[in-house]
Amino acid sequence: MSLHASISSLFTNSKSLILHHHTHTFTHSNLKPFFFSPFLSRTNQFHSSPIMSLSNSDSARAPPPTPLPTPPLTKFKIGLCQLSVTTDKDRNIAHARNAIQEAAAKGAKLVLLPEIWNSPYSNDSFPIYAEDIDAGGDASPSTAMLSQLSHNLKITIVGGSIPERSEGRLYNTCCVFGSDGKLKAKHRKIHLFDIDIPGKITFIESKTLSAGETPTIVDTEVGRIGIGICYDIRFPELAMIYAARGAHLLCYPGAFNMTTGPLHWELLQRARATDNQLYVATCSPARDIGSGYVAWGHSTLVGPYGEILATTEHEEAIIVAEIDYSILEQRRTNLPVTKQRRGDLYQLVDFQRLNSH
Repeated sequence: MSLHASISSLFTNSKSLILHHHTHTFTHSNLKPFFFSPFLSRTNQFHSSPIMSLSNSDSARAPPPTPLPTPPLTKFKIGLCQLSVTTDKDRNIAHARNAIQEAAAKGAKLVLLPEIWNSPYSNDSFPIYAEDIDAGGDASPSTAMLSQLSHNLKITIVGGSIPERSEGRLYNTCCVFGSDGKLKAKHRKIHLFDIDIPGKITFIESKTLSAGETPTIVDTEVGRIGIGICYDIRFPELAMIYAARGAHLLCYPGAFNMTTGPLHWELLQRARATDNQLYVATCSPARDIGSGYVAWGHSTLVGPYGEILATTEHEEAIIVAEIDYSILEQRRTNLPVTKQRRGDLYQLVDFQRLNSH
């Protein structure tokens, strides 16, 4: 047997084992997206797959990508509420209520709040401020307010995130409410913020929080929205999965800090928007230099070419800007990267969708 044949046989057999392993051991609770290696995706084993009968571009996604759906409306205004956060939870809730009302009064049909807007951002605070979202009512005054306002104002609210308590665990959770006041989706932060930059910042979210297990994409009155929270934005695979599921917009409530904020906050937003040719909206808390965790601020709306459409500095602010979905197809026609992917060389697998199929 030639060296090339031996190597091909080795990788073909290895790939069979990998596929067998994923087929039999992945469950709904631990499904994770991942990339096949370029070498493995070229083996003969793959050529018998029904996916490979598709175009190279479509086969670069498994399952094949969902066509971009027609949104309920083409143009609308989004409000980004960059809020100051204090140790007074009741004040934080009232303050968020006022900001949402102001954004709606300025014409916003979608309002986005910051990450951890009802609590200080600290491992000590998360257990104290956590709410039982599923129980609702008095057990979750923050989401009760969001539900009431979305119904009263007839708007969609991507409710930033709050600490959630569920079955003995704590999560960093974003709730999406429709204009009928009903909870449409709940995203638990998938990638926990565990970093250590000596002399700059150390924060280990996993000391108190548990990671979410599933991507979250939701159809709303303002289009199909993929949800991530702060550190989730660093993982392009998640955004790519949302794009493959037909998202028009990605929303990331986030609280980048004074070290990573100036380095990466804008860069990552523009990268996620450019790579996937869709809108990206982010919302940060306002900066408080007296708090234990100092947020960078700079809440932003980015267009599908990676262009900054609206942003602010670090103080409290309410940004209202227009989103126009009609340009998504135009941008994708101008730069047809979605039709130029090489499914014969690489592939992104969305295990949650694959399992549901």
